[in-house]
Amino acid sequence: MQKFSEIYQQALERKGGEEQLTALMPTGIKTSAELSVISHDRHLAEMTKAIFKAGFYWKVVNHKWAGFEEAFWNFNLARCAMTSPEDLESLYQDTRIIRNGQKIDTVHRNAAMILELSEQYGSFASLIAEWPDDDFIGLVDLLHKNGARLGKQTCQYFLRFIGKDGFILARDGIAALINAGVITTTPTSKRNLKLVQQAYDIWRDESGLGNAQISRILSLSTG
Repeated sequence: MQKFSEIYQQALERKGGEEQLTALMPTGIKTSAELSVISHDRHLAEMTKAIFKAGFYWKVVNHKWAGFEEAFWNFNLARCAMTSPEDLESLYQDTRIIRNGQKIDTVHRNAAMILELSEQYGSFASLIAEWPDDDFIGLVDLLHKNGARLGKQTCQYFLRFIGKDGFILARDGIAALINAGVITTTPTSKRNLKLVQQAYDIWRDESGLGNAQISRILSLSTG
């Protein structure tokens, strides 16, 4: 497996130097203490935003987001969990939001999921904040299995939007992992995902960087 220092050098060469590479690093990554006090309505909001952005134009979702907040009661968890059939029929016709019925349906289902996991872990915020960086794949898998329309990449984007120090397995990052000898194909199997996690753990120890920074440098080393 390639050393991270070699991948970092590739990224430096592609982007023109240290200053340029530093300017491209991800922002908004929060500490565990900061993550632990995020309100659950914001978790549901960011989760919904990631779901609506999946396979769609991000700029359109961002432009209409104020309408989403209004239409979904500012993502109040209890209110969203109690969405009635009449509420849904109204939302399906609501021009303030993107009228994708399957994605609209996820809001009340994921509100219920957040409440259920909060009962198990003390709070959903604590679950996100305290989940170890060396098992990021495990957190993604938990959300994927329990949530509605939470594909694994959608989970990764949600966690990045909320400020969790995780990685995103998008095209350029996957290409870099293949080039580095970690995997040979898109990581969908448990075995390949475990190999990705192990590589990130090794590179964090080598570099002193977090998952999100390593993820960005990997993608910049090829894209």
